[in-house]
Amino acid sequence: MEIIEYSDVWKERWDDFVLNSNNGTMFHLQKFFDYHTPGKFKFNHLILLKNKKITALLPGRLKDGIYESPIGASYGSIVTKDVKFAEAIEIVSGLLEYGRANSIREFELTPAPMIYETHQNQNLEFAMRWLGFNYKLHYISSGIKLNKGDDYLLRFTPTTRRNVRKTFHIPEMRVEVNERYDEFYPILVENKAKHDAKPTHSYEDLLRLKQLMPNNLKLFMVYVREKPIGGSLMFYANKNVALCFYNMMLYEYAEFKPMHRIMYEVVNDATEHDFSYVDIGVSQDTKAENPMTPSMSLIEFKEQFDAKTIMRNTFTIKL
Repeated sequence: MEIIEYSDVWKERWDDFVLNSNNGTMFHLQKFFDYHTPGKFKFNHLILLKNKKITALLPGRLKDGIYESPIGASYGSIVTKDVKFAEAIEIVSGLLEYGRANSIREFELTPAPMIYETHQNQNLEFAMRWLGFNYKLHYISSGIKLNKGDDYLLRFTPTTRRNVRKTFHIPEMRVEVNERYDEFYPILVENKAKHDAKPTHSYEDLLRLKQLMPNNLKLFMVYVREKPIGGSLMFYANKNVALCFYNMMLYEYAEFKPMHRIMYEVVNDATEHDFSYVDIGVSQDTKAENPMTPSMSLIEFKEQFDAKTIMRNTFTIKL
């Protein structure tokens, strides 16, 4: 196996491999990395070749002897096709040999959860554990399994069902899909500030992402008359998972239950477009000393919509 550093001559082949892989997402695409301001990150993406053909990819950065993936993205780690176990061992072994030969002291890799895989297959994860990787972190995330023909209101808790049904009878309330990021973003910033946080992306970042990947972002907005009171920005990460990346609402309009209605809308829309899951993201207490500390209130909110726990794991190995 040969491992080389990525260069732009590989861009089309890289993205084509990700799109046809078993576990790749939009966050692994070079097109996605293009949204970053030039110079913000120095990437050291790796291409694993066998018989001159791509067998695996690893986006990331080498800094101070530590190779970290993802950098500037939500998910990273090794992208492969639906590999057999022997091939998974060969890929991980090759990566470790490359690391030792190139002064890499440590790998830290965070893959997308298993729900993102077209064929759920833990060969790669087992190969990593067998060859010396350990868990560094576990984050609790929440996913809703989608089934064609389901009445999702029946899967929501009784109180949530009632709240959603009430929104159908508010004549001045409506949900629409649009590109009013100018209405969405200020409320998002205000919501994040309540938790001493900021959005991962700037307003300009979101516009740039929408320009680069128009089919991967979809904005749902809730209005009372002409007033935006809530919204959800979906990232369609791959053909399997619709990721609810940002939710926001005006708290003074909480009586209208905009988040209950928006979750109903995004779940139904994702089902109609043949996704297998809606990922509602991680639920950690960002103010806690231990980064794994769960946010009970956030988890319970997501469970109203029949969301189940999926773990986002970070693997590490010291060479």
